[in-house]
Amino acid sequence: MAEQQIGQLLDALGVTVDLDDGDLPTDALIILKAIKSDGSVTLIKGRSESVDWVTALGMMTAAQTIENSGFVNACDEDDE
Repeated sequence: MAEQQIGQLLDALGVTVDLDDGDLPTDALIILKAIKSDGSVTLIKGRSESVDWVTALGMMTAAQTIENSGFVNACDEDDE
């Protein structure tokens, strides 16, 4: 197994995020589902160089919370 850059792969998979003008992405945590050559399915985790294990754990925990309950932007609540 060799490490490789996956920017083009994410583009090919159609991965998108909602960013506002002026937002500055600083870190990334990627969970990738892959089918191995023998047909088995695996999950692979990748992260940007600046992400340590504590930040990765926090990002995964936050992502799980968002996925389980949905996300409401505080600005959106004020608009209602």
